[in-house]
Amino acid sequence: MISLRDVLEGTKGELHGSAAPDLLFRRVWHDSRSTEPGDLFVALRGERHDGHEFVADAVRRGASGAIVEARRTEELASLGIPLIVVDDSLAALLRLASYWRQLFDVPVVAVTGSVGKTSTKEAIASVLAQRFQVVRSRGSYNTDVGVAIDLLSIDPDTDVVVLEFGEAYRLGEVRELCALAQPRIGVVTNVSHAHLARMGTLERIAQSIAELPESLPVDGVAILNGDDFRVRLMAERTHARVLFYGLAPDCHIRAEEIESRGLDGIAFDLIAYGERNRVRLPLLGQHSVHHALAAIAVGYEFGLTLDEMLPGFHDPRVQVRLLTVPGVNGSTLLDDTYNASPASCMAALSLLQEIPAQRRIAVFGDMYELGWYEEEGHRMVGRRAAAVVDRLFTLGPRARWIAEEVIAAGLAPERVFATDDRRELIDVLRETLRRGDFVLIKGARGMRMEEIVEALRVPGEERVS
Repeated sequence: MISLRDVLEGTKGELHGSAAPDLLFRRVWHDSRSTEPGDLFVALRGERHDGHEFVADAVRRGASGAIVEARRTEELASLGIPLIVVDDSLAALLRLASYWRQLFDVPVVAVTGSVGKTSTKEAIASVLAQRFQVVRSRGSYNTDVGVAIDLLSIDPDTDVVVLEFGEAYRLGEVRELCALAQPRIGVVTNVSHAHLARMGTLERIAQSIAELPESLPVDGVAILNGDDFRVRLMAERTHARVLFYGLAPDCHIRAEEIESRGLDGIAFDLIAYGERNRVRLPLLGQHSVHHALAAIAVGYEFGLTLDEMLPGFHDPRVQVRLLTVPGVNGSTLLDDTYNASPASCMAALSLLQEIPAQRRIAVFGDMYELGWYEEEGHRMVGRRAAAVVDRLFTLGPRARWIAEEVIAAGLAPERVFATDDRRELIDVLRETLRRGDFVLIKGARGMRMEEIVEALRVPGEERVS
């Protein structure tokens, strides 16, 4: 809940219409499609849409107020709700979030990196939720708007906030998010070629990500992936205390004797603070060990015991990426359609290799935003796939590089099918899949690979993990 008085103070806006200063809004929201009764709707201008066009829709859904720009006030005045009038709605939202953040003395944990941010954020939040009231980023909505909306979810019962900071389009963006959220603990997952097109070089990506540890206070903690040399170097760029997590022998929180149990999860020896414990978690793939280590490191910082933390990993939100789905003809689909980068594709292929199956099949769509690394990134995935899969299917012109590389590495051409036609791909898969097949499906968000999962899943069947 946030009062009109606080909204006016935080935004520095002016009230148009009549309303009591103690009017309470249920939450601050920006998407008219999911607006609920009592919300304060923020009309934001985007690249393709202007939120002012949807204020009336938000009101129909129950919004009891709106933040709008002065240029649109007159046409929206007839809607019959109080309008908070500002010059720039995005700037006003950020001012309001900053104002609201200052009212609550709660620790903020921020997570950033090239790959694995959302999984790591969810693991941290679920671990901390075993003892604390946690506000966490919704999904992977990790831009300035998303961070602002999440900060405005803080209330007097909140003990800790866990936020995800997304990939930057320019240097300085992560630093600006830090100024807004004021994190005390910063977690960095890795530096990779994902979104290389935005920043141009891995060095610039690392420079952008390093803005999180650089922004931490002296009494803060930088929790860094000690297995990524670019992340490890960030220890020299922070005034905060540094903890390394990973597999390297000098990591403060590390894993040894890792065992992947396919769809039954992972097990490893956890070495931390002079103790060794065998840990079994329901996370898929060896790459999930790093998500777990980061979450455990944060949990220790908040004083949790290992026994307290472990139930948090059973929260379904922790396994946000790869899910198993019953498929047609007795097959099993590995739904990893959320997004794709060369690193995440390699991790998914490793999991596929670990699963006992009659046949291992991969369906890859194009990967986006790889810049100059685009062709090599796809071909690298193809080389790895050749050592794992019995059949390969690709969708899109870029993914054809994966198909070419698989054939060059020795997979018979008749076992490879490449197309740009989604419907054709679905039809061929329906004819091909059979009982005992495990089918990895993965591609960039823009490739809409989830539509392939929906077309191949058994109607009415639930996801099995």
